[in-house]
This record gives sequence, structure tokens and C-alpha cells, in this order.
Amino acid sequence: MEILVICTANLCRSPMAAALLRARLEHAGVEAIVRSAGVAAFDGLPPVREAVRVMAEHGLDTSGHRSRSLARSELETADLVLAMTRGHLREAVLVEPTVWPRAFTLKELVRRAEREGPRASREPFAAWLARVHDGRQLSDLLGESDEDDVADPIGLGLYHCRDTAADLTALVDRLVLLARLDATWVPLD
Repeated sequence: MEILVICTANLCRSPMAAALLRARLEHAGVEAIVRSAGVAAFDGLPPVREAVRVMAEHGLDTSGHRSRSLARSELETADLVLAMTRGHLREAVLVEPTVWPRAFTLKELVRRAEREGPRASREPFAAWLARVHDGRQLSDLLGESDEDDVADPIGLGLYHCRDTAADLTALVDRLVLLARLDATWVPLD
């Protein structure tokens, strides 16, 4: 399974979310490739200090991360794309329209999955994702939304970065439970 997490510059939110998701999946024994990229990234920049510090508080070392620009090829091959905001999701869909059924904001996916229900026993991940996607409209991507957007803490200090990390941790944990991404449960596909 390949998961791509995207934000603006790939310096804070997406590296934090990717690190948290990667760690959660590794702990569950799930083999997955989790990457992150930015829709407006400048390749090769280190993550912001506050994000590195907050991830260290979670026992994760993100100091070696370097920003990467979003590539169309990654959107084509990812089984799941998780955007930090509607704007990031719009960018992904503009770059690669076929990604729409597999791309969500993290908050949107968790919210829709909680309404739809967890992945059923032996249900392929792709089928569950299609169920969660059912009824979505591209017009849902218009504007910004606290309901869908993870707050950007860049430039706001350590306190806000910790808040964002706490939000991301809760969302990642809920997603893993809803998608039943646990190797001891059933195979992903």
C-alpha cells in the first residue's frame, strides 16, 4: 500500500502526519510506503524546528526529512492521498484528475468513514475507500473549511505546532481504526 500525504511546503503538517501514520502502521505490523510532498514545495529544505521538536516529543525523528514537490506520478500510483486542506486536495485533483476517488483531506476521510462505518472483514481497502467516496462532489472542494482543513502552525510557535500534532495524532489513530489497517486483522487487499 502506498499513501501520499500533502500540504503546502512539505515542511510541517505533511511530514508530521506522514511520520505519525508511518509509525502507527509499523506498530500495527502493516507494510506500507508513506510519503509526503508539497504542492508549492521548494525541494530539499529541512522541516521547521518546531515540527522536529514536537515529533521528537512523540518519539519520532523527522530531522532528516527534506521537502519535496508533489509529482504527478505519485498521485497516479498512490492507493490513498491525504491532503491537509481542501486547497491541497484541489491542487492534487488538478494535477491528476483520476486521483479524486482516492484523495481526501485527512479530516474529511475520517468524518466520512465514521458515517459510513469501518472497513468490513475481508473487504478490500480499495472497496472500502470507494464506499467512503460515494456521493462526494468536486464542488465540495470549494472554499476553506475548519471541518476539512488541518490548521497550519508555521510561524505560530511551538504551542500551535503541538496543537496541530495532537490533531494529526487523533486523526491518524481514528483513520487506522476505521480502515482496520492492522496486519493481525485481515490482509489489506
